Amino acid sequence: MRRLIKSFGYALSGIAYTVKTQLNFRIHLTAVLIVGLAGWYFQLSGHEWLWIILAIGLVLVAELLNTAIELLVDLVSPGFNEKAGRVKDVAAGAVIVAAFIAVLIGAIIFIPKLI
Repeated sequence: MRRLIKSFGYALSGIAYTVKTQLNFRIHLTAVLIVGLAGWYFQLSGHEWLWIILAIGLVLVAELLNTAIELLVDLVSPGFNEKAGRVKDVAAGAVIVAAFIAVLIGAIIFIPKLI
């Protein structure tokens, strides 16, 4: 049981590190707050909330993985390396794709409520 509790501590430490060091993650968290408030205001249905939560989770997980990949690449390739740069670019691209999907989901849910 102690190992399980420690593993949660390590995971929370990783999230805290990401919040402290990654501006984009903080921007995403701000978007989560805004979307949450908008969802409350527009009284989203349970089905709509599920899609919103899925979109939020997708973006936050992508950003956490991007941060982990960037740290690992910097560790194994501290100097300039074209392939290392491409790995980081691809990881960042995954975040962009996740964010685009989240925006589409948000647009499908919120635009009809605004019209």
